[in-house]
Amino acid sequence: MNELLQGLIKAFELLVTLDPEVMEIAGRSLRISVTATLLATVICLPLGSLIHFNRFIGKRTLINLIQTFYSIPTVVVGLFVFLFFSRVGGPLGGLNLLFTPTAMIIGQMILIAPVLLGLAVSALSGVDKAISETARSLGASDFQTVVVVFREARFAVMAAILLAFGRAISEVGLALMVGGNIRGFTRVFTTAISLETSKGDIELALALGIILILIALIINIVLNRLQQR
Repeated sequence: MNELLQGLIKAFELLVTLDPEVMEIAGRSLRISVTATLLATVICLPLGSLIHFNRFIGKRTLINLIQTFYSIPTVVVGLFVFLFFSRVGGPLGGLNLLFTPTAMIIGQMILIAPVLLGLAVSALSGVDKAISETARSLGASDFQTVVVVFREARFAVMAAILLAFGRAISEVGLALMVGGNIRGFTRVFTTAISLETSKGDIELALALGIILILIALIINIVLNRLQQR
């Protein structure tokens, strides 16, 4: 209990004094996770609409497979990304992306893609079919129909994006494996917390964890307000 109290005090001090290293880690964490979430959203929402609005053999199996990857361990994704970008035998090793923020963004995109894709399909499936049928009967094109259905499902889609962002910014295994936790370059909140805990600096680890939770809370509040408007 005393350690938790000291962690709260430490977190307050770091925030009030705008500790340079903490602010740097916070900015990097947000840049990587927001970029990964935006890129994954741009890719997965169109794919989700293609899956939902088209009938094909194996559709249910594909959706089940996507949903299976909701809980894929971050270290497994990290291992595959590491192998792909490894300078020793990796097919993309020549790009020299391993242990860089770019590799972390790619890894987080792969990690959250199943969540975004599966929940997007679920969100669209939850919209009354009469809406799309009415749109088509009024002369709407396929694209316009998709837009109408997405507007109806916007709250569920936004929830999916928030969930994906939360999974991205809170993961640690992937960040350690492909980022390397390099100070001033790839260190993010989760890897910093892991490092400080291993060093025995529980107060600082707690402080960083509390700051991470506060940042996630603020982002969720802002996005929910925008959603309500």
